[in-house]
Amino acid sequence: MTQQELTKHAFDALYKELQQYKDGFLHQVERPLLLDLILFYDSMNWFSQSVDRGDMDEAALADSFQFLMDELLELLFRRDVHPMQPSTEFDRTKHTAVRTVPSPSNTMNRRISRVLKRGFTQGERILRTEEVEIFSDQ
Repeated sequence: MTQQELTKHAFDALYKELQQYKDGFLHQVERPLLLDLILFYDSMNWFSQSVDRGDMDEAALADSFQFLMDELLELLFRRDVHPMQPSTEFDRTKHTAVRTVPSPSNTMNRRISRVLKRGFTQGERILRTEEVEIFSDQ
């Protein structure tokens, strides 16, 4: 074997080993999340079947839906993902203004009228800014 062929063989072997390591690492990292998502799927499937069968009155339906929301938030909490804290002041680093509404007074300009989509953080990082409606005098 020539030096070039040995080098290519060594490179190919190293590349294959690194690929196996990467695949195993990704599987190991993703597996807990995927198992949690499968459990959440089971809960949603139970909820859907209960609705289809008409097993729940309106109050039970609302309670069961809230249970699903709480279960999803718990899944996120285990990964240090949290909804943003409520705020009345618009902050471009945390919020995306997608709509404006007339301001009832000048002091309300640039304040948040309502949150359209919750924002989420992981640790100190923003994963998704909140989409908000803000008061504006224009």
